[in-house]
Amino acid sequence: MTDDISRRRFAVALASTGIGIGLAGCGGGGASTESPTETATPTESGGGSGDSFEQTDTVDMNDELAFAPKQIEVEAGTTVTWENVGSIGHSVTAYEDEIPEDAEYFASGGFDSQQAAVDAYPDEGNVTEGGTYEHTFETTGEYEYYCIPHEMNGMVGTVRVV
Repeated sequence: MTDDISRRRFAVALASTGIGIGLAGCGGGGASTESPTETATPTESGGGSGDSFEQTDTVDMNDELAFAPKQIEVEAGTTVTWENVGSIGHSVTAYEDEIPEDAEYFASGGFDSQQAAVDAYPDEGNVTEGGTYEHTFETTGEYEYYCIPHEMNGMVGTVRVV
C-alpha cells in the first residue's frame, strides 16, 4: 500500500510539471506543456484578466489547461457546474486557506480537505472527458481553486459569491 501511495504522489508530481501528460488520468489528447497564458489570449483560453468576473454558473475545463472562465461571480445559494469539455482529466480542488472562514470545503471527489484530495488523485477526484462536478456556494466571499495535475500550468480559478 505504501508503494501505491508513493507511485501516486510521483505520478501527480510528474503530471504537475507537464512531463506526465501520458499518465493515467491525464492521458490522451497530447496537450502542449506550455502555459495557457503563453499560447492564447485571455478570450481564447477563457481565462480573463485582472479583476473581471463573469456572471455564470458554468465553468469549462479544457485541453488548453484552463478553467473557462477563470473568474466567475454568483449569488449565494448558486450551484456551480464544472464540465470537462476536453479529453484530458482535471480536478476542481479548493485551496483550503483561500476560501471564506465559515465556508464548506469543496473538491471533485467529495473530499473534506485539500490534502485528502491531493492524496487521492488521480484514483479519485479526476473529472474525465464529458464529466462534471458541482458545488453549491452558500457563504459569501471569494473561493480560490485549482486543478491538481495542472496547477503548475496556471490552471487556477476564482468563484466570488455575493
